[in-house]
Order: sequence, then C-alpha cells, then structure tokens
Amino acid sequence: MSVDHTVQAGESIDSIAFSNGFFGETLWNHASNSNLKSTRKDPDILLPGDIVHIPDLREREESAASDKKHTYRRKGVPAKFVLVLRKPSTKSDEKAGQTGTGNPWDYEEPIAEIEPDEPDADVPWHLYVDSVLVAEGTTDGEGKLEAKLSPGARVGILILHRGTPKERSIQLQFRHMDPVTELTGLCKRLVNLGYPCATDQTEITPGIAAAISQFQQANELEVTGKPDDATRDKLVSLHGG
Repeated sequence: MSVDHTVQAGESIDSIAFSNGFFGETLWNHASNSNLKSTRKDPDILLPGDIVHIPDLREREESAASDKKHTYRRKGVPAKFVLVLRKPSTKSDEKAGQTGTGNPWDYEEPIAEIEPDEPDADVPWHLYVDSVLVAEGTTDGEGKLEAKLSPGARVGILILHRGTPKERSIQLQFRHMDPVTELTGLCKRLVNLGYPCATDQTEITPGIAAAISQFQQANELEVTGKPDDATRDKLVSLHGG
C-alpha cells in the first residue's frame, strides 16, 4: 500500500528506500516526488518535515540458468561515506618592535596570519558505525577517507591516531545535514568548515552574520553578512553537499 512518508532527522532518500525495499533512484525519480526533487536537488540532503511518496512494491523477475550460482547486488547498497580532513595553517608574523620613536609602549603584539587550511594527509583512522568497527585506513594526500556503509547507518565515531598521544575522535551523525537553502543547513556547513555559527536559530543573529562575513571574506566574496546565492554555492563547493 502506497504511503506518504514524513522525513525525520537522519533520513535521506536512500535510507527511506532501503527500509521500504526500494532502490533510492526509484523513489527519487517517482512522479509523485517530482516537486521534492525540484526543491531539494540532492537526494542525500532532505529537511525534516519533507514528504516522500512511497509507492506500492512491484515484483521484478530475472532470467537465469537453474544449474548455476548467481549473485545479485542491490543498487545503492552499500552506501559510500566520504570525508575530507583538513587542518589550519598558521604563520606568525613576528615583530621585534616599532622603530622611530623608541617608545617601548609603541610595541604591538605579533598577529598570527591565518592562511588557507591544508589537507590532513597520512592520518590513520578507525570508523565505528552503530558501535561496530566497519573500516580503517589512512587519509590520502588530499586528506580524504572513504568507507562503505549500510544506507540505514545512524551514528558513527571516527577515531584518528588511535592508541597514540595524538588520538582524537569525531562524532558523526549520518544524513543530518539540512539543505543549504535553510539557515540551519548554512550554519551546519559553516561549523564544519571552522566558522562558529549557531545551528538552532531560525533568523540571522549578529553572531551568524559575523560567521557568514568571515566566510565571505576568507573566500573573496562580497562581504554582506547575508546568505546570498554566491555564498551558498561556495559553501556547497567547499563542504561537498
């Protein structure tokens, strides 16, 4: 029986399809979901409260020789998880003091110049999903790591440099990113890129405007403190979704 499903936090087209026996592309391309597809653009990034139509299941038959073993793989399973680790690059512009007057009170504290961040390469990592170790490896030269997950995976913990003095962990919530057109989605991306931004507000506060302005300035955009199209496009480009 077909139903209209209300999206909850942590759901995407693939996770909804997986739990209902469909391919993700089947739901995404269904005529009854055309408005949702037009609005959200990305099947992995929905907003809680969105409506996804789930049609009736249909049987599919495949012809195969009865005297041989056959392997069938379900589309979209497993899902691919990709994360890029980056680290800040700072350079101190030290000054010995002011010349000219010779007045010691003219001395200015050195200011660290913030440079563009850089890939965090060659970092050993272990990924636990829903309390189970599912993958491990080392980030590549671009700071990227990849792992295969169930479309129904909920939460994870990424441990870096496990068992060393440099060990640290990152809490992960899969499919909790909101569309960039929403203020919550914009702020979540800013936070992930290192800009302090409240993710629980429905209107732009002075703090959110400051975070947007810092991002715009760092990326040579017009500094307005407002989430214009150029800012959203740059956020998606740098954040990846």
